[in-house]
Amino acid sequence: MRHQAVIVRLYPTIEQQVVLAQHFGCSRWWWNYALNLCIETYQATGKGLTRSALNAFLPQLKKQEKTEWLAECYSQVLQATTLNLVTAYKNFFEGRARYPRFKAKRNKQSIQYPQSVKVIDDCLKFPGRVGIVKAKIHRPIEGTIKTVTVSMTPSGKYFASVLTEVEGDSPPVSTDGKVAGIDLGLKDFAIVNDGVKTSKFANPKHLVKHERNLKRKQRKLDRKEKGSKSRNKARKLVARVHERVSNVRQDYLHKLSRKLVDENQVIVVESLNTKGMVRNHKLAASISDVGWGMFVNFLSYKLEKEGKVLVEIDRWFPSSKLCSNCHYQVDEMPLEVRSWTCPSCGTHHDRDGNASINIRAEGIRILSVSGTGTAADRGDVRPKLGRRDTPWRVCTKLTQSPVKSEAQASTK
Repeated sequence: MRHQAVIVRLYPTIEQQVVLAQHFGCSRWWWNYALNLCIETYQATGKGLTRSALNAFLPQLKKQEKTEWLAECYSQVLQATTLNLVTAYKNFFEGRARYPRFKAKRNKQSIQYPQSVKVIDDCLKFPGRVGIVKAKIHRPIEGTIKTVTVSMTPSGKYFASVLTEVEGDSPPVSTDGKVAGIDLGLKDFAIVNDGVKTSKFANPKHLVKHERNLKRKQRKLDRKEKGSKSRNKARKLVARVHERVSNVRQDYLHKLSRKLVDENQVIVVESLNTKGMVRNHKLAASISDVGWGMFVNFLSYKLEKEGKVLVEIDRWFPSSKLCSNCHYQVDEMPLEVRSWTCPSCGTHHDRDGNASINIRAEGIRILSVSGTGTAADRGDVRPKLGRRDTPWRVCTKLTQSPVKSEAQASTK
């Protein structure tokens, strides 16, 4: 069995929007109350609260006069909120996420239905008072529906993420095929080398194209009186601009990742420290706008779905400073240097094109030493499980090849 998710647009009526707003408010209040309860309990006793212990507070709160409105919310929505909070704590303690934070009314709102949601024609039927909601189901929802997450964006749009369980296993993993190395950058978004040619894909700079419109709407928002209806309308206009930028960015990354996955069996990328790179205030906006992490995630699940492999090499691998012809490594390579000539063999390199060649070669080397000893594009190789513990994603730190010197292991 495997799981897949489909996101559909919802068009609730005015009455259904009121009910959903109540559910959003109840879920948000219970999350904040339970989180504060966990913090206070830990400070007093040094221990946390389990899922069952938190759910035991709900019947008492529904009977109290100040919080009796919790009874109007569908019970499983609140229980799903408890489960999400416990999962957030688990992810924090296992190092996968930061500490859970309190939720705000102005941010994206969401609730989860763990069961009893059905598809009826072009609608979704929810349990409780919500009922049947019109939806834009752009692709068939296959399998058994497990959970449905209903969300409302800051711009006021409603969506439902339908998670289903489908029969059949994922295709077997294979590295027998074409290998591509990708160097991600800002001048050009992606420089791809497949062993035959090097292709460059431009950086669309989505935020720059909408920056003037965004500034104008933000100025109008600043002039509105806080708490007024006009300010709320202006806030939605600003949110729509941000949403438009996000949509065009995702559209570009989806199309590019689909093209690369269709053309290659193995894709090699660098494991970039984006969080550390955005500390550079001169490049922070450009790095945040380009969406490197989102692009790698898109590549990941698309490759996994087709039984292909993503290889992530170490971020300190000197791909830009290493000559792809003779493996000579220069000491310094400032960002403003876009081309250079190897002092050892005299080969003239384009900085990004040379990096993509080195990234591809390092990915093939990693696969060759982690499997049967044959290169990825010359035989069947079994990839080594990496830190994400999945057979389709190879994540490894830089290990030295016999042909490389100790100096070539220095930072990029």
